[in-house]
Amino acid sequence: MLIPSHELIHRFDASAPCYTTYPTTDRFVQAFASEQLVQALAQRRSGVAALRVPLSIYVHIPFCESLCYFCACHKIVTRQHAHGETYLHYLGRELDLYTAHLGTGQTVSQLHLGGGSPTFLSDVELHQLMAMLRQSFRFSADGDHCIEVDPRTVDSVRLATLAELGFNRLSFGVQDFDPAVQQAVHRIQPAEQVFSMMSAARVVGFESINMDLICGLPQQTPQSFDRTLAQLVQLRPDCIALYAYDHLPQRFKPQRRIDVAALPDANARICMQMHAFSAFQAAGYVHIGMEQFALPSHALAIAKRQGRLHRDLQGYNSQPDADLIGLGVCAIGKLGASYSQNAKTLDAYYDNLQQGRLPVARGLALSRDDLVRRSVIMALVCQGQLDFESIELGYLIDFKRYFSAELEMLGGLQAQGLVEVSDTGLQVTATGSYFVCSVAMVFDRYLQADRTRAKFSRII
Repeated sequence: MLIPSHELIHRFDASAPCYTTYPTTDRFVQAFASEQLVQALAQRRSGVAALRVPLSIYVHIPFCESLCYFCACHKIVTRQHAHGETYLHYLGRELDLYTAHLGTGQTVSQLHLGGGSPTFLSDVELHQLMAMLRQSFRFSADGDHCIEVDPRTVDSVRLATLAELGFNRLSFGVQDFDPAVQQAVHRIQPAEQVFSMMSAARVVGFESINMDLICGLPQQTPQSFDRTLAQLVQLRPDCIALYAYDHLPQRFKPQRRIDVAALPDANARICMQMHAFSAFQAAGYVHIGMEQFALPSHALAIAKRQGRLHRDLQGYNSQPDADLIGLGVCAIGKLGASYSQNAKTLDAYYDNLQQGRLPVARGLALSRDDLVRRSVIMALVCQGQLDFESIELGYLIDFKRYFSAELEMLGGLQAQGLVEVSDTGLQVTATGSYFVCSVAMVFDRYLQADRTRAKFSRII
């Protein structure tokens, strides 16, 4: 794993889409409503079962007991756990609507519970949720069933309960171990607590444990972050997600509580990123792409080596590309050539379901050009390479003619050693893998027409 230089990181220290969708979610429109989603569901149901792409489910649990100041997720901060019971009732209504249009018993290869904090729900409520899901769908025995876990909301008994419910993958939100940083972002979780939960999860036998880190938080320094990296490597999670903090208080109200003067400057942030890359490399982790690192024996690393890696709304995964049903407030789904997003407030979400309507607030039906470009971008961010002929055969185009302007724009990135362009395809270099978003952005028609990038996360 080649570590990019300080100069190169500084040059590409900018915001960019994470490409969990293409087109990106800022292109969704309100003209795509529940009627369009019903049509997409009907198309899936009427298709030949043997030819259907796999099915995934994402369930958004928006509740958190306390506010993390860095958070850019859709969440509802409350200590009133009665909200969970009401929310489950409406999730059940949404599930009933989906099965009415889709039928029951379709096989689910991936399940992801995110938030918020899914572990805001009680064990009884989690049992109820899983029972509702299993009543509507059939879960494959070798599927990935992941839940995001706030270490402050679980103990060894709860972790064992999650395993009994069928979850085989955990994602712990760590962010930083340093007490001063935790105080600055209002997320106090002593390292000893995380170490204890990691040990308990290993005893239970989860197949994969991911840990999230954030680089660029207030009070972070290269020295303090080195200590966090050393502790993380000692824990040796199966996967690590390293996110770059973007301070956008105009968009995310919680960030207004962060002291701007306490944020590390660009040089310190870049230094921390380089230290993280070096620490992960020394510990034997493989760079999967963008924010993700994994041990060589992990399914993601194997999928990357075998050319089977995919990226969806939950990030990288080793399962085949799938349709996705998004359940819950603000959840995003993907069916065929369309995306849909649910209402962003509980009132609007509940109101739609009370009227017997899927709670779609906006979405997008993809054009042929969108589909072509999505295939190109996903090949780059997942495989790090692109064969022109595969796109030509799949979409009946002349690649060099269709993307003549884009190939010309790649010249600058090629000169900087990020990508190699040949007569037959593109290859992202080892260094370029850290900046693969910059390569993918060249093929983003919307972004090239509108160079506004501040609404996206940082490239690395």
